[in-house]
Amino acid sequence: MSSHKRSSNREPDEPVAAAAPVTEQDGAAVADGENSLVDQIKKLEAEKAELTATMQRRQADFENYKKRVEKESSQARHRGVESVVEPLLGVLDGFDRALAGNHDPAYAEYRKGFELIRGQIWNILSKQGVQRVDSVGKEFDPNLHHAIEKVETADHAEGIVVDELAPGYMFQGRVLRPAMVRVATGAPN
Repeated sequence: MSSHKRSSNREPDEPVAAAAPVTEQDGAAVADGENSLVDQIKKLEAEKAELTATMQRRQADFENYKKRVEKESSQARHRGVESVVEPLLGVLDGFDRALAGNHDPAYAEYRKGFELIRGQIWNILSKQGVQRVDSVGKEFDPNLHHAIEKVETADHAEGIVVDELAPGYMFQGRVLRPAMVRVATGAPN
């Protein structure tokens, strides 16, 4: 018995088949196979380009979606804060009226308490982005002011706010409440 293994399944005495010569028909089959491969490559390249374009569109859509969701979330937060802030403006007005009303020394301690509470409320609101609209001495702006009265005066040019009856407030660049004002109309004839 021999101890070596055979490397193939053919018998050692079998003759090895010689390679058959390539014919024209075989050459045409090879050319057809090459054309078929070229067509497959072109098809795969087109499919790859289409998939890449689809992926880029989907990625851009997703980025736009993320930005839209972040913007909507920010707007929702602002609306939530705004819904709390607006009613507090009336409370500030109440404190302002109380502080403007009585200057009797007997109420000095109450006055200090009102001033402290009003200051605390205003600090909270201003930290949230609430701003008071400056009106007196400025030109009347219908986006910021609500004209309650026209005042004939030679002291101010026409269209200038001469007095503020109630302050206006803005929040995040939007008018929460316009200032109620008196506007100069010019000297009477």
